[in-house]
Amino acid sequence: MIKLTFCLVRLPHLTREAFQTYWRQNHAPLVASVREVLRIRRYVQLHSLAADLSAPLRSARAGPEGFDGVAQLWWDSFEDMANRDPAAAEAGRLLLEDERRFIDLSRSPLWWGEEQVIF
Repeated sequence: MIKLTFCLVRLPHLTREAFQTYWRQNHAPLVASVREVLRIRRYVQLHSLAADLSAPLRSARAGPEGFDGVAQLWWDSFEDMANRDPAAAEAGRLLLEDERRFIDLSRSPLWWGEEQVIF
């Protein structure tokens, strides 16, 4: 199982609430609409709570600023993820175009990983 983890930072003009509403109500249905062509096995959104709730934890650990949310997407394999179908390329383009409407991509790290279940 291959997983993409995407730590999202909202565009500066959006409140956390507006960002999360758009992500859940607009972007999520778009991802769901292309899941078959992109061979996405699972998609999860983790929405941050108010920043002041996490501030004591961050401070105690000398941690960086938090994220507005984390998206996680699963594929069965890199081969499934690297689908060369032109329809998959178009779906990826649509998702990126929409992400530019609410995500500060330059401040939102993402990476591939292989899940290691501990318990």
